[in-house]
This record gives sequence, C-alpha cells and structure tokens, in this order.
Amino acid sequence: MAKNTKKPWQGRFYGETDEFVENFTSSIDFDKRLYEYDIQGSVAHSMMLNSIGILTDDELQKILSALEEVKKKIDSGKIEWRDSLEDIHMHIEHELIELIGDTAKKIHTGRSRNDQVATDIRLYVRDEIINVHENIIILQKSLIKLADKYSGSIIPGFTHLQIAQPVTFGFIMMAWFFMLERDKSRFIDSYKRVNISPLGAGALSGSSHKLDRKYVAELLGFDGITDNALDSVSDRDFIIEFIGNSSLLMSHLSRFSEEIIIWCSSMYNFVDLDDKVCTGSSIMPQKKNPDVLELIRGKTGSVYGQLMNILTIMKAQPFAYNRDNQEDKPALFSCVDTVLMSVQAMSICLENLTLNEDVAKSSAKKGYSTATDFADYLVKKDVPFRDAHEIVGKTVGYALSKKLDLDELTIEDFQTMSPIIENDIFDFLTLLSAKGEVSNEIAGGVYVLRDKSKRVNIKDCVDTCGTGGDLSLIHI
Repeated sequence: MAKNTKKPWQGRFYGETDEFVENFTSSIDFDKRLYEYDIQGSVAHSMMLNSIGILTDDELQKILSALEEVKKKIDSGKIEWRDSLEDIHMHIEHELIELIGDTAKKIHTGRSRNDQVATDIRLYVRDEIINVHENIIILQKSLIKLADKYSGSIIPGFTHLQIAQPVTFGFIMMAWFFMLERDKSRFIDSYKRVNISPLGAGALSGSSHKLDRKYVAELLGFDGITDNALDSVSDRDFIIEFIGNSSLLMSHLSRFSEEIIIWCSSMYNFVDLDDKVCTGSSIMPQKKNPDVLELIRGKTGSVYGQLMNILTIMKAQPFAYNRDNQEDKPALFSCVDTVLMSVQAMSICLENLTLNEDVAKSSAKKGYSTATDFADYLVKKDVPFRDAHEIVGKTVGYALSKKLDLDELTIEDFQTMSPIIENDIFDFLTLLSAKGEVSNEIAGGVYVLRDKSKRVNIKDCVDTCGTGGDLSLIHI
C-alpha cells in the first residue's frame, strides 16, 4: 500500500524507491510533532497566495477548511503515518489532496520543503522559549518562598567543600535565583533571532512569483523576514543557541541538585526531602534516595550531548539545505523535553524541601567559620589585613590544639595572640553576624519578576507573575 503512494518529486524518477531507503530517509516518526506549526504556516502561505491572485477566494476557503479537517484528524489520532510520505509536510499535503483534489496541489506554489521546515522549527522554538521561560519563573518563585521562609536560618557556607563562613539559607536560595535570572535573559535574548520568518525563501533563492513575505510574517506573528534566501534555509543557529542556553540552564540545575544531594546525606543532614520526591533501596530498607535530583544531574549530560550533536551536524555542511538537517529535530526535541522535565522536577523538589535548622546552625559553628569575621574585627582596629590574617590563623591553630571553637576561648587566650583584642571580640564571633542581605535580595527578586518585562509578538501569553498586567508582556 505504502509503496504505491505517489511522491511530489516522482516526475523525475522512473523506478520505485527501495523500501529500506524509504524507511531510512523517513522523518515522520519525529517531525509529526511539528504538525500544528506546519498547518499554521500553510494557512498563512495560502492566504498570501490568495492576496497575490494565485488562489481564488473559493480555492482559499476550500484549502483552509481542509487544513482544519486535517488538524482535527491528526489531533484525534486517526491519521495513518507512512514512511513512504517521508515527512509531516508530505503527509499534510497528501491529506489535502484526498479531501479537495487538485486545488490542494496549488498550496506549494512559491515554497519548498526547505523554507517550510525552517519556518515550522522557528515557530516551535519560539513557543518553547516561552514555555521554558515560564517554567523557570515557577522555579524562581519556589526559591523566593524558601528564601523568605528561611531568611534568618543559619547554615555553613563552603569553599572547596570546606566550611568557610556562616550564611543564611535564604542567602543561598537567592544565589540560585539570580543564576536562573541569567538563564532567563539568555532565552529571551535569543527570541529576537528566532522570531524571523524564512518562508518565501524557497529551496535557496526565493521565487519568481511576487510573494508577499512580509504579509506571511505578520500572519504568523514574526517580527520580520530573513534577509538572504540561501542563509534562510541553511540557518540552524537558533537551534544551536537554544540548546546552548539549555545546556547552561541544565548546568545550573545540576549544581543545585549536587548541593541538595550533599545536604540531605546523613553526613550533613541539613535538609530533608519529602518521601514523595524520593525512592528507596531494594536491598537496604533504611535508605531514602534523592533519585529525582540525581536524574536531573544525569540528564544534564544528555543535553550537553545534544549540543555536540547539533554542532557536529552543522559543522561541515555546504550551502544550502542538506538532508543532514533532518537530524536537527531529534536533538532539539530531546533537549526541550529534558529541560522542561528537569525544571519542573526541581520545582517539585524545592516545594518538598525542609531545612533542619538546628543541624545546619550547629554545623555552622564548626570549622571556625567566624574566622573571617575575626579578621575583619582586627582590621577595624587598624590592623593591616595581612597581619590580621596571620593573627587569626595562629589563633585557629591554638584553638585546634585545645579542641575548642573560637567562641570558647577566653579573652586571655585572645590577648596572647594580640593585645589589641578586647571583650567586644565575642560580638564578632557570634553566628548572628551571618553574611547575606537576604531581605533586600528577596525584594529584588520579586521586583525582577514583576517589573522587568519584554514585549513580544505572541498571542495568548500568560502573565506568569500574577501582576495583572498587560497579557502581551513576558516577564523576565
């Protein structure tokens, strides 16, 4: 049945396509995901063909009605996907011909599958940028909630995984918040490079028909049109940029995961994850494993791999379109799915995270974490910092030999190290002097979510910050 399916390029060929070749070259298993975007592009292209006199009003209405029927058929899962029809473009065109006959054959006037697929992917990536952006905002809100809840809760800050200085848990949460803010800004910045229409570029050099590319771009919500037809069909920079931005985001999620995994280990016990986001061991009944976070960490490698995948696909291609580019979509789709799941998984984990405040505070007392405060105390008494550093180092060494914390030393012990030290030293050794302007940072985070916005040309945009503002705004 499939072997007898007529192909749109069949006129040049005298023989049938080998069945193995047919299956090998088919992309329908994955590019069917683009069907809504392909139909959107076909609607806009048909309306443009009507505006320049290639399609009559009656033909246009037949095509638009048929495209709607095809969409309904795909939505309901009633379409038969065939390797013999290669890709989503040929499937939709085949269905149109089945519905309205020769009129459907006019729809491909002035376009190639080359500019068609480039348009489809740009429409898809545009939507996914917004989708990722909105999910990052949800994650940021979880961080703000934790930062607010634990704004005064003390936890040791680390360098080299060694206790360094006491900070607040809220302070750390806001550090993560602002890492994500950079991720958001990268995605939104890339939007302007994605949101350009290549439709009308044809196979590589445009069309002899007087196409109205700007009208098509307007119908599809693009900000403008590409400048060079050859570049239009060859360009996959926007996919590379999306996966690159996703790789950085995943890097941050992996770091978050690593931190929490360490914190919830029995050796630290700083935080507890609810049972609903953990799994157990098949042999060790006492185990409670942070599997979700470990998977986020592991899936980071998958996204990195897709970045190398797409870079390798593109690295040696001559102009213009090459079939290599068929492989850009599995890399892109895998990246999108992984990133969205990972961001959502991290949000769920944070919503089910509890700080063990007493344990964290107790740990902050260890490791002489107030030593830097001690040095600052000496500097305020006009001791050069390098001299202060040496005095504190000797004091820590003395405390170690006595198996005492700094705040357990006597004033006599301190004055042995330096006569300039007075009783007010103990004010500097309290954990209540923990670093971090958490309140200001939390407020700043809220203002970032609420006040910084960018207008984008997209319909039905959700105001994810709940500000009640203009629905044409995307908050960044």
